[in-house]
Amino acid sequence: MAGVQTAVSLREHGFGGSITLLGAEPHHPYDRPPLSKSVLLGAADGSAFDVDFAGLGIELRLGQHADALRPDERQVVTAGGPLAYDRLVIATGAEPVTLPGAAGVPGVHMLRTLDDANALRPVLAAKRQVVVVGAGWIGAEFATAARESGCEVTVVEAAERPLAGVLPAEISAPMRGWYEEAGVRLLTGVQVAGVEPGAVLLSDGTRLIAGAVVIGIGARPTTGWLAGSGVELDEHRAVRADDRLRTSVPGVLAVGDCASFPSARYGERLLIHHWDNAVQGPRTAAANLLGEDEPYDPVPYFWSEQFGRFVQYAGHHTDSDQLLRRGDPDGPAWSVCWLRDGALAALLAVGRPRDLAQGRKLIERGARLDPAAAADPAVPLKSAVRSAA
Repeated sequence: MAGVQTAVSLREHGFGGSITLLGAEPHHPYDRPPLSKSVLLGAADGSAFDVDFAGLGIELRLGQHADALRPDERQVVTAGGPLAYDRLVIATGAEPVTLPGAAGVPGVHMLRTLDDANALRPVLAAKRQVVVVGAGWIGAEFATAARESGCEVTVVEAAERPLAGVLPAEISAPMRGWYEEAGVRLLTGVQVAGVEPGAVLLSDGTRLIAGAVVIGIGARPTTGWLAGSGVELDEHRAVRADDRLRTSVPGVLAVGDCASFPSARYGERLLIHHWDNAVQGPRTAAANLLGEDEPYDPVPYFWSEQFGRFVQYAGHHTDSDQLLRRGDPDGPAWSVCWLRDGALAALLAVGRPRDLAQGRKLIERGARLDPAAAADPAVPLKSAVRSAA
């Protein structure tokens, strides 16, 4: 998404020069969110972008991996030879984290690419016993699809609860019930000790029979190819971009999952592995490539569909922010607000899209809310704004 959106945005801004889109996968550029939904379930064969690349004069070089960057020569090194550039946008995304010793074991899968989704479709069709490692967003989405397909599913999570690294315990703990309602066995507070053909071994000695194992324990920026290039990376190995999405190397920008940027809105550097960031960042990058001076400081946004629920999140929160509940988290629809110095900083909405739509606009405005009104699910969020007086 980030690479395609950058190329299209350059044309939308009137750029008439040559544009080359380099991609490691052989497939026509495609969207990733459907991979864990319609593509995985067989409702769609793919999710190719509806973009007329030839008509836009965008050259696609597919199946070519970027192996190195030589900024002094302004070249990207590939197996097919060096590719020269005047300006370069790094949009290499992120790659899934695997378990030690799991690589090459038969029946072990990731879910990041179209090939991954296609490899998992027969698993669901055969209704195999599936073990999912990781109760994060991708683990929950795959578990949802597997149950819809009639598979027996066990999810193993090293933390004590789902989404432990994302949401506070008081919010994510009730989500355990979502797994139970869907007929998914959720094992928390236990680590995977090893994976072998047909089984997963846990640290407590349990041996889980597995017709397939799906690993969903996170992703890391795909930046190893930048070694020795002079492109500065942050502590997460993401490209350290500035607030205009420029890197430490002249003429090189970075967008999407592979890059972090400083947020004036939140006072810290953000690394966002979500679709919306891969859409918004390229628009800013394209403008700045063509001489404009636009800062990049979005309100982060993402969504997830799991266990019959539509989950949305906007903004960015920390443990020190004031947490307000709107509704009963054991119910079908509820939301949570985080206030920072009285202003809405973030919002999580489960089955309450109106809260999300209003909250996202309020976050952008830096609106201050009355806590009592904001905590009342019967009060529209826009009506909880404190008056300027």
